Amino acid sequence: EPNKPLIETVGKTLEEALELLSRVGLNDAFLFLRTYEQLSDGQKYRYKIAKMIESDVQFWIMDEFAATLDRDTAKIVAYNLQKLARQQGKAVLAATTHTDLFEDLNPSVYIYKKFGKEIDISYYTNEPAKECTLIKEVSIEKGTTEDWEKLAGFHYRSHKIAAPRKIFCLKRGEELCGVIVYCYPPPTCFGRRLVLPKMSMKELNEKLSIITRVVVHPKYRTIGLGAKLVKETLPLAGTPYVEMPAVMAKYNPFAEKAGMQKVAEQPPPKEARKIAESLMQLGFNIQLLGSEKYVLTKLQTLTNKDIAVIREAFIKHSHARFMKYFFCHMPFGKKKTYTEEVRKANLERLARLVKVCSFLMQTKVYLFWHSNLL
Repeated sequence: EPNKPLIETVGKTLEEALELLSRVGLNDAFLFLRTYEQLSDGQKYRYKIAKMIESDVQFWIMDEFAATLDRDTAKIVAYNLQKLARQQGKAVLAATTHTDLFEDLNPSVYIYKKFGKEIDISYYTNEPAKECTLIKEVSIEKGTTEDWEKLAGFHYRSHKIAAPRKIFCLKRGEELCGVIVYCYPPPTCFGRRLVLPKMSMKELNEKLSIITRVVVHPKYRTIGLGAKLVKETLPLAGTPYVEMPAVMAKYNPFAEKAGMQKVAEQPPPKEARKIAESLMQLGFNIQLLGSEKYVLTKLQTLTNKDIAVIREAFIKHSHARFMKYFFCHMPFGKKKTYTEEVRKANLERLARLVKVCSFLMQTKVYLFWHSNLL
């Protein structure tokens, strides 16, 4: 399937595709939308491993294992490969000249071929490696907005952060590996009433922080650094309560692994669902609505009549977030003015509006932590 984006070529579901691609280090949103031919040799190698895992064969046989990968990526792939194989009861035969992968593969049988006929064979307990060796080299430090800005491009939301309270980062020597941002809480948040009594704004600011951004550099994902970043900074937030509404937490329970409690889910609003239905009828791939390039290209192929259908869908099923896109200086826009703006919006603005709709289509999870959980 040479012309399909990677995310559509593996796994039976979106969740399974994300899991498979992430486990082999192909975990950047931009990579998800690339085709196989657009990958580098190292990325193609990792993609082949993902397809091998998906094939459900009993034996995973790999010659020159991870030879085309840099050493850090090789260790991450090795760690995830052995973890998955042991979870699924598979047998792995990996031949490599790189002995630095021993701890991350954690083999139960280790065969060392020397010169000539000499061979050493060692046997070990068949158990998964406890953690990737790279984790030992990473530490938590106080961070700055500059640290966030360096990694902001790897996060699915905007670069802007409102009212940051504390920022922490993951460092490997001088290399920035991850950032977490704690902010002052908004007046309301879905799920909050299920765990906290009603409080004044002053009391909320004193007792509650909200995690608004957690980002790990794509190179270091899938080895537990997201959970480490949350777990080790929760007690440092400076408030007895911490909340986190998040989309990715539905697919990757890193916050729960860090000790936060999943309290509630917020399904997409009916307005976004209705618009998505209209877009599907016009041939849009719902999974790709977050890509402005894809949406704009698709819009350019439609007739004026089809474009009018999309405009009317956004007018009929208006939502506060759509209005805010046109009136960013106001919490809510006026319906009449919003209607006028939608009807005269060019295709570029319409593509961005569709992107806003794609964000609303994502199910959010509300997570909560309090210091008594320690």
